[in-house]
Amino acid sequence: MAVSGLRYDVFISFKGEDTRLGFVGHLHKALIDKGIHTFLHDHQLMRGDSISSSLVKAIQSSIISIIVLSQNYASSKWCLDELVHIMENRRPVIPVFYYVDPSDVRHQKGIYGKAFAMHEKSNLDSHKVMRWRNALRQVADLSGFPFRH
Repeated sequence: MAVSGLRYDVFISFKGEDTRLGFVGHLHKALIDKGIHTFLHDHQLMRGDSISSSLVKAIQSSIISIIVLSQNYASSKWCLDELVHIMENRRPVIPVFYYVDPSDVRHQKGIYGKAFAMHEKSNLDSHKVMRWRNALRQVADLSGFPFRH
């Protein structure tokens, strides 16, 4: 069903430990059952691994992205790098605020503030951290779906 030149209808960005076996697993199955060609990264990533070129290509070749913003999403450098690529891709994005407050995501408060405090303590490139912060602000400003079962 993907548009010509694009390989996927939907790219799902998520933090595996928070949502893979529950919400994201059910979402992925529902999309597949409806014939929606969906990219879901199935491999666990090692700490420090950088986002792969194949993952960037999947983002670029998707019509839309669904970002599942969960408790530990901002603690993952991988998720944040992925988010930057998604936001720079300038295709439609649907945020799902999975047990997180959109305001905490937007302003990096609460658990998101704690995650960024840890990133800053680890002496990461300040430009990279600023790009992550900006991407989170952008996605939190979009109309999305708060999920609190």
